[in-house]
Amino acid sequence: MTAIPRSLVLVLGVDKYVLDACERHDVEAVVVVGAGQRDYGLQPVPEGMTVLRVDSVSSPEAVLGALHRSGYAERRFDGVQTSDEWAMVTAGMLAAHLGARAIDPVTALYFRDKTLQKRRVREAGVPAARTHVIEDIHDLGDLTELPFARAVLKPIAGAAAAMTSMVGDIGRLRALSAKYRGEHTGQRTFALEEYIPGDEWVADGVLHDGEVVFCALGRYGVPCMTTIDRELPLWLRRFDPNDEAWAYELGEPVVRRALTALGLRDGVFHMELFHDAETGTLTFGECAARRGGALVHEEVQAKFGVHLGEGALFGALGRKPEIEVKVRPETIGGTYLMGRPGTLFHCPSPKDMSALDGVEYVRVESAFGASLSSAVGSTNVRIAQVLVSASSEEALLRRFEELRVWFDERLLIAPSGPMSGLRAWQRENWPDADYRDLPWQS
Repeated sequence: MTAIPRSLVLVLGVDKYVLDACERHDVEAVVVVGAGQRDYGLQPVPEGMTVLRVDSVSSPEAVLGALHRSGYAERRFDGVQTSDEWAMVTAGMLAAHLGARAIDPVTALYFRDKTLQKRRVREAGVPAARTHVIEDIHDLGDLTELPFARAVLKPIAGAAAAMTSMVGDIGRLRALSAKYRGEHTGQRTFALEEYIPGDEWVADGVLHDGEVVFCALGRYGVPCMTTIDRELPLWLRRFDPNDEAWAYELGEPVVRRALTALGLRDGVFHMELFHDAETGTLTFGECAARRGGALVHEEVQAKFGVHLGEGALFGALGRKPEIEVKVRPETIGGTYLMGRPGTLFHCPSPKDMSALDGVEYVRVESAFGASLSSAVGSTNVRIAQVLVSASSEEALLRRFEELRVWFDERLLIAPSGPMSGLRAWQRENWPDADYRDLPWQS
């Protein structure tokens, strides 16, 4: 009897949940790891998987070179998968060359270029912000006024709200242009988007053959732009499909129409929308053809029992995911644990935090010795993240605040600044050790 060969998937970047799904479903994985992710070192590749090292997983040349050097260029891959926002189009292009399944490159482009994305969604009748393309943020050309009364400036294909700013007048836009020109920023093509007010919602789910087979809705505590501007710790919580059925009745049709307009057929998605509580309407924000960041996977798995890594892997392979939703009654959410500017010497361990009431998962992302900046700048700045369950949203928010205080009290961070400030910090934390430069006594 001939054995059925194992499926072979090319994975661009390290997503521990996709690799976990590979192990659970006996899928052979060749994992391409970029220099940045290797240097960061947070997520190791499981033993037994083939690792190809490249400078960048978003470079087709780098990935093809690694495949040829390793002898894998002639292997028959069943799928190409990535959870890396920057490698979406690359995955589609490589799959076309390798004869494997993956997201179509043009579809991937619609999930990257925010102006193309919003235009297509608007054409399908889904409310979305109007946009204006700035071809080179270093040179505004003859732009003398904002196209909208209030706008959001962002890279045309960015991630995590990096380099995203509120713009209220042409003076502010010119100041940002001068700033980015002075910094010699690599990203030059930007979008000005019409500002859309409201609560910011999220939708995370799984598609198969063009149909949404699972969708989990939730909301940010405050919109991401407000989080960045005010340097607040980001937090999310999931809507309960039973107790908050109204949110699903409002949100799911919009989610489905937007995904249909964008052409995604298989895999996972992370969508953001704006909810106007007064009118009860939703406006499309943006969407990624990958799982969300922060603790999105953990929130969805904790609340619904759904493994988004499996959905992503099966989407790449063309398999229908076997989804069995089990809704927990508790309120589930995640929050960032921040720090202070300086050098991190110590923070509580995941084991210590997991022993606290309601804490279900902890990820510490900064290693001891890391330099902590005072500027937030994106939704990726934090020391750690924590997943919490509680009896209600009010109880969840109380627990978040208690955890932040508890965490902050146990941080050991050497402040930035002159040596005299460090000496004062040293005396405060080690009062019994005398390191003064005293005269020698015979």
